[in-house]
Amino acid sequence: MTIVYLTLNPFPITNPQLMWMLLGERLGQGYFLYQDIIDDNGPLSAGFFTFMDWTFGRNLFAYEVVGRVLISLQILYWNSMLIKFRAFDVNTYLPAIIMAALFHFSFDMLSLSPVLLGSTFLILALGQLFSQTVLQKDTSESTLLIGIYAGLATGFNPNYILFLPYMIFTGIAISSFSFRQLMLSLVGYFLPLLLISVFYFWNDGLEEAIQIWPLTFLSQKYEYQSLLNWLIIGIFPLFLAVVGYFMATVLRGSTINQQKQRQLIIIWLLFSVAEFFVIKKQAAYQLVILIPGLTYLITQFFLNIKKEFIGKIAFYLLVIGLPAFSFWYWQRTINDSEYFVDKTDKEYTGNILVLGDNLSPYLESSLGGPFLNYRLSKLYLDQERGLREKARLFQMLQKQKPAIVIDPNGDFEKLLKQFPALEVQYSKTSTNIFKLK
Repeated sequence: MTIVYLTLNPFPITNPQLMWMLLGERLGQGYFLYQDIIDDNGPLSAGFFTFMDWTFGRNLFAYEVVGRVLISLQILYWNSMLIKFRAFDVNTYLPAIIMAALFHFSFDMLSLSPVLLGSTFLILALGQLFSQTVLQKDTSESTLLIGIYAGLATGFNPNYILFLPYMIFTGIAISSFSFRQLMLSLVGYFLPLLLISVFYFWNDGLEEAIQIWPLTFLSQKYEYQSLLNWLIIGIFPLFLAVVGYFMATVLRGSTINQQKQRQLIIIWLLFSVAEFFVIKKQAAYQLVILIPGLTYLITQFFLNIKKEFIGKIAFYLLVIGLPAFSFWYWQRTINDSEYFVDKTDKEYTGNILVLGDNLSPYLESSLGGPFLNYRLSKLYLDQERGLREKARLFQMLQKQKPAIVIDPNGDFEKLLKQFPALEVQYSKTSTNIFKLK
């Protein structure tokens, strides 16, 4: 099915994908996230998108291929951890097959995204937590790695900060961390974030980063897809996971280590669901974080089902039916969805700035101003400002000065009235369109 996705490529570019490409392109021109560009991506993801732009430019196929490479690494690692720490009574590669099928829940889960980048490190952290369930194991190295991996994941995707309390809770309640181990994991967690802070301090952008980063959790949500869309496709794998959990806990015995591992997975899923209360882009690629836990529970179903005939039907429905149905279902939503970038009749070239949700003008042009994420930018612009903050905002605008500003909601017009020195540099050529003189 992955080959079908890559060869047919039936899905147009999505709004988040275009934003990631624009971010990498703009950062490659010497600007900095938060300091010069208002967006809600993590600094490490921004750096990776800069590398992607430098290497491939705006090549959607490259994003698809790199995404699948990361997915392959996750699948191989997670399956090896389940075997290494004896999560099941038999060594099997069934979790790898199930995990690959679950990634085909949606086309955008297969492509490169900040969520996929961050989840790669969270899976590494989860694997180290699994190592804590092995009795009589020296845990100093693994406790440090748990923190480092979780901190890196937060650097890629700020929403993953929710897994800090997960790490603390499971470390104390399930893995029986000593105070020394807990401190070691916390030091590991904050080490990557401290290095990121040093980077911003070195480039005179720490104050802006501290100001904008909390706003990423307060801006208005982009509801690209409904929960009903997800439920229609995901009801079957969810059913298998629930039945698998029931089979593993009620119908058969487990070792102490396996009980601890199951507790880690259930709490992982609970924290993963909690993350959806803070995400600001409601799209299927955000569901990547659920896949390791669902893989574990669905594997329990297939290993414990007594009736072979039912097991075979369920297996083929999951491995073949789920990717095929999701492929068909998401194709049906293309024309009605705001998730995809609509092509506009009027094409713009050069550096432009769009202060709105419609990103189609960027298809043939590049970002020319600081406001990439419109809803986060609007929240930033609506803040009360003192003289110093106004001066910083003016310098940000004066430094970049887009050639054309598309202002459907009147935000730029309000902004010009605050800065007469900037207002004289722009003329209003038509409704909601400003051009640099």
